[in-house]
Amino acid sequence: MSSASTTDFVETLQHRRFVEFCDSCRRYRYIGLCYGPPGVGKTLSARQYTHWDQVKATDCWQADAVVKGPVWNTIFYIPPVVNTPGIINAEINRSRDRLRQFARQPIRFEASKGLKSIRQRDQDHLAAALHTHDWLTEPIPELQPTYTQVAKGFAAKELKIGDPTTLILVDEADRLRMASLEQVRAIFDAGDIGLVLIGMPGLEKRMARYPQFYSRIGFIHEFRPLGTSEMQQLLSRHWAPQGVTLPRKPLDAETTAAIIRVTGGNFRLLSRLLAQIERLLEINLLDEVTKAVVEAARESLVVGES
Repeated sequence: MSSASTTDFVETLQHRRFVEFCDSCRRYRYIGLCYGPPGVGKTLSARQYTHWDQVKATDCWQADAVVKGPVWNTIFYIPPVVNTPGIINAEINRSRDRLRQFARQPIRFEASKGLKSIRQRDQDHLAAALHTHDWLTEPIPELQPTYTQVAKGFAAKELKIGDPTTLILVDEADRLRMASLEQVRAIFDAGDIGLVLIGMPGLEKRMARYPQFYSRIGFIHEFRPLGTSEMQQLLSRHWAPQGVTLPRKPLDAETTAAIIRVTGGNFRLLSRLLAQIERLLEINLLDEVTKAVVEAARESLVVGES
């Protein structure tokens, strides 16, 4: 994982557990609660699971090609700080419609090729009929099926493709007030889908105060920081966030222990610390990461008590 992008995403044990949790919410059509401290990778895992960066970057109205890859059936949504039931409903529906348009792309691609062929057929027929048909006394007959009939057939196929959304992930769920939570519950109740709310520790206790909502919760998942062994593996592979380049020399045990102690398994802190280490190495013309460099980098960051 990286704090900047999902392009250098690292699949960790916590991410795999998050995937299993989301798959269960989708399969059983339950509401799930995922909570954890800031910076441990909840949002990154959610974006990776939904392929949301790719979804947002792809033209859903592209008709001359079909998007290749997994079927997109999961929404990632962050409510605005100031939200209302109307805003929640409109924005989630907009995202669901986007996935619906992707699901219709193969039909639009087929229609584009089919209608192009029909159009060429009609043009060739008209050109030939101008010389062989008495078009002055009677109209040139249309070939069957007509262009309009074929177009209507493809349009009917598009309409038959329903909403592919089977799971909605709502990040920063702590922002939702009672009315907005009720709107999210209404969306869940109206469709045969799963729902995951992602937020800070205490989210599960807050939901317990809303019996109608809490009774629909089937799974609760705590997203925890990386363990020591995973941190050691990550550092031994010379992982660094996107845009950060560090020396490839292996870290000694003391330096590795210092990084683990400072970051506490928090991805966001790890990314910031490694970026600061790179800056210090460049300024001081150093070619090795040591415990002293780690401690110096820590002094420049707000990382809490070590």
